[in-house]
Amino acid sequence: MSSVLSQDFFQNALLAGTFIALACGLVGYFLVLRAQMFTGDALSHVAFTGAMAALAGGYDLRLGLFAATIGVGLLLGGLGRRGQPDDVVIGSVFAWILGLGAFFLTVYTTSRSGSGQGGAGTTVLFGSIFGLHGNQTTLAVAIAGAICVLILLIGRPLLFATLDEAVAAARGVPVRALGLGFLVLVGACAAEATQAVGSLLLLGLLAAPAGAAIRLTDRPFRALALSGALAVGEMWGGLLLSAAFPKLPPSFAIMATASAVYALTFLVRPRRAARSVVIAAQRTAA
Repeated sequence: MSSVLSQDFFQNALLAGTFIALACGLVGYFLVLRAQMFTGDALSHVAFTGAMAALAGGYDLRLGLFAATIGVGLLLGGLGRRGQPDDVVIGSVFAWILGLGAFFLTVYTTSRSGSGQGGAGTTVLFGSIFGLHGNQTTLAVAIAGAICVLILLIGRPLLFATLDEAVAAARGVPVRALGLGFLVLVGACAAEATQAVGSLLLLGLLAAPAGAAIRLTDRPFRALALSGALAVGEMWGGLLLSAAFPKLPPSFAIMATASAVYALTFLVRPRRAARSVVIAAQRTAA
């Protein structure tokens, strides 16, 4: 165990994972509050399609990840009302995106450049946080750190627009611009987190810490901070579990830890009434 912890691959995973988890915790809180988890689910599948498209074209998969998730996020927001995609829009795109991902996967695995490298699809689906190198780690920290800073900068007006859109617009809050800007951050977060836990498990890292935080406190900014802290703790716990039990894939260990923490919140306290949470958040936003 001690020998694993001292290895470069584990330290890179711990550093990058800390910032990625923090970004997911902060972004996930607003996704839950804005009832946009379906958007996060859709973008996780978009991440797979974008990565496969980039690989099929001979480009770095990160280019496809960010271009696809941010682009589709803006598209969904633009088709929705005031920058908020609705379920009909998302559902109309969802199946087509998955089919397109399967197509690009086939193109990549059957092409000359992708021959014998079909494992790249598995890596995108389930992540490879222990495979991050020095430059990749630095880039992951920089991008995730920027997402965290931007979320904190727009947090108060975004909270206001989330809880009372009409009043926020009447008071001059740029509701549509905030909605679109938030979707850009969601897309960037989805692209970055895909490298850690994979596109299939990404939704759990966005939803579980935020859901647990909302159950534990009805104060919005305290819940935001708690969501980020829980996500980081779950990332650390999952990485340590994977180091202690090498047969456990790190993405599975991270998601198992996140799910266990969320389940424990049902034992800590009874579920709060949704109305009390909204009222407290409205008072803070006002």
